[in-house]
Amino acid sequence: MEVKGFPTSSDIYLELDGKKVAVVQSYTAKASKASQSVEAFGESEPVGTIEGQRKYTLELTRLYATDDAVSDGINFYDLKNFSLVICKPDRKIIYSGCEWSTIHEEGQLNAMVAEKITVVAAKRIETTA
Repeated sequence: MEVKGFPTSSDIYLELDGKKVAVVQSYTAKASKASQSVEAFGESEPVGTIEGQRKYTLELTRLYATDDAVSDGINFYDLKNFSLVICKPDRKIIYSGCEWSTIHEEGQLNAMVAEKITVVAAKRIETTA
């Protein structure tokens, strides 16, 4: 297996309709499940657990719109049903069905940069490179 090195910002990006619309400097990902215990009458401990739905929350830092996205009039506030693609040396992780929940901006007027965007994703797929 060939190791390509550490991921760079070009390895983490937002994709919309098959087009790269923004590169991301860094991210944090949190996965959670709404699992439940199964209780039985007369038992002092649960007799099992039931797996619940998964939820993926991602915090993206320093997003830069691509030149093509800027010329197409991209606006981070209008993004819907997009994907976050993370390319690692040995695999690719894709969070799809994404919707943003918070956007934090700093900087200059009309700059196509967002400091932090919190995203909720519907699915997570991992493929080998």
